Amino acid sequence: MLGGASNFLGGMLGMGPPCNIYVMFNKIEGRKMATVRDRSGQTYKAPVFLDGDDVRGKIKIEMLKSKSKVDHLGIRVELIGVIENLFDKSQTTNFINLGQELEPAGVLTESMEYTFSFNRVEKKFESYNGIIVRLRYFINVVINRNYNKITKEEEFIVYNPIEEVPFADKPIKMEVGIEDCLHIEFEFSRSVFNLKDCVLGKVFFNLVRIKIKHMELNVIRKETFGTGEKAVTESENLTKFEIMDGAPVKGECIPVRFYVASVELTPTYENINKRFSVRYYLNLVLVDEEDRRYFKQQEIFLWREKLPQQ
Repeated sequence: MLGGASNFLGGMLGMGPPCNIYVMFNKIEGRKMATVRDRSGQTYKAPVFLDGDDVRGKIKIEMLKSKSKVDHLGIRVELIGVIENLFDKSQTTNFINLGQELEPAGVLTESMEYTFSFNRVEKKFESYNGIIVRLRYFINVVINRNYNKITKEEEFIVYNPIEEVPFADKPIKMEVGIEDCLHIEFEFSRSVFNLKDCVLGKVFFNLVRIKIKHMELNVIRKETFGTGEKAVTESENLTKFEIMDGAPVKGECIPVRFYVASVELTPTYENINKRFSVRYYLNLVLVDEEDRRYFKQQEIFLWREKLPQQ
């Protein structure tokens, strides 16, 4: 009796699910795969969909033992779009929640395959993985039971390229100065870039009476969740590279060249679903021999260009 009770409890507490679930998206010629890096630094690949694309595929439920069975209250597949607040789960919201029933309540006694199809789904927001917020899309399979639901999520990526520049472009001109000590001008020919552009600029030294050790360019992302007084903003320095080493002299001109694609960037996002915004800034920094830092920051606008074959 004791042995039987022990086995029963062991089965209830330690045994894993009686089946595995696999989600496979239909292969479409020309469909791109995106490499996604999560906050822990791990990378994975997922298929890329555009706004309005059908999301179709197959689901395989594989029984792990030949004589096993799964009593269930129904099997369902869902397409979920969610904006997650990574600091406060209570502020997480679903903006898409579509579902299809695969099986009514019953018993699974053998491996099964199902097809799913969510046609012409509006996916107007891009996938995003930030410090405060994550916007993601996934297929969710649920085997409902009285206890211990069996679920499987399979993520996909959404990009929304556009045909035209969404912002008015204009040159960037900035000045950094300390009276009678330092006067520097930064100049960039543009302020709006697609994700494959090259940022070109120049730095002019009009007055140099302090000892500059080096100059660097930073790309900063500012992520804001919420609005008004409750808005929370976090900044992240995405890259830092040196564009000058050594002391400049008056009249010297230093060229700046930065390839946008060399850093994992997204388009500029403005008030997505009235929940969050993402902005990017160029930050030019001068460091003197006493490690004092002089900097100037300027916002740039990024957009995802629509490719000809799309």
